[in-house]
Amino acid sequence: MKALIWGESKETLSEKLLAMGEKAFRATQILEWIYKRRASSFAEMSNLPVALRERLEETFDFEAAKLLTATAAGDDTEKLLLQMRDGALVECVILRAPQVVGDEPRSRKTVCISTQVGCPQGCKFCASGLAGWKRNLETGEIVAQLMTVCRLGAQKGDRGVRDTGFTDFDNIVVMGMGEPLLNYDNTLAALRIANAQWGLGVGGRRITISTSGVVPGIQKLAEEPLGFRLAISLHGASDTVREQIMPVNRKWPLAELLPAAKAFAEKHGRMITFEFILIAGINDSPEQARLLAKIARELHAHVNLIPYNTVEGLEWERPSGNRQMAFLKILQENAVPATLRREKGHNINAACGQLRLKNIKRES
Repeated sequence: MKALIWGESKETLSEKLLAMGEKAFRATQILEWIYKRRASSFAEMSNLPVALRERLEETFDFEAAKLLTATAAGDDTEKLLLQMRDGALVECVILRAPQVVGDEPRSRKTVCISTQVGCPQGCKFCASGLAGWKRNLETGEIVAQLMTVCRLGAQKGDRGVRDTGFTDFDNIVVMGMGEPLLNYDNTLAALRIANAQWGLGVGGRRITISTSGVVPGIQKLAEEPLGFRLAISLHGASDTVREQIMPVNRKWPLAELLPAAKAFAEKHGRMITFEFILIAGINDSPEQARLLAKIARELHAHVNLIPYNTVEGLEWERPSGNRQMAFLKILQENAVPATLRREKGHNINAACGQLRLKNIKRES
């Protein structure tokens, strides 16, 4: 199987071109065609010699993923189901927040990408791991999700607030299927391509990596110079509650996770986010709210409360609206910056892994 062109950095592509007997500067030309001009084939690269274009065609694959479905919800959420070259299914979600830029209505556009096919973490409330974990995504397969969104945006004239002419979305969140810190090297390589000026040019502050709590990965990420943001899927403010729904807590309990999170925040000088899915009767009690407030206050963290998105086949339910607001009120009374996320994409199975799982069940 040919290598994916989307997985090449400027350095690796230059090295491969030199090995072909070509000049290294050709890498800059190729990458400009890919990311700035949005070429869809090597044949379009008119300033390259024909012989080189033919050799590139023989060496690299331009198509990492096939778009199977793009399902839109009435709340400006869109879910993409992508098929990789080996038939594996991966999800990518586009989230829009309507705004007005000048006199023009526009939406802040966030792309949520996946890093694994399935997920090995086994969180009890999540659909991502229900069909099992298959493999890590390659660097090029992660980048290809972003490029699919770019192509769709170009077709529809759908731009983000910070449209630069070649990147029409505003933020990247690595919160889709899989645990990104268990596919560390490929995930970081893909994000460096997204961040690079020769790539998509997305600033580090507009890229957020979410983890279920892989402590060694957090520690390693703290040493990265690019300044990506960190979100931690906490979902329980005590070990007892967290272990009930997140097996990862048995390996890295709060006594190890929280110091790693604090060290990351201090190293980068920016606020981290705790993602907290509210599940009725599990973690939505006033006691959990008070414990969460204590943790967030000590770490100067923002809390993002997310009402549980129902998954077919799982027993969990979301708390009532009053229960959600009572939880939020306790955080606010304790001076913790917190938001209660408005439900998005519920009618299109936008929670992680749901669309993939539904498709697998239909084909089995």
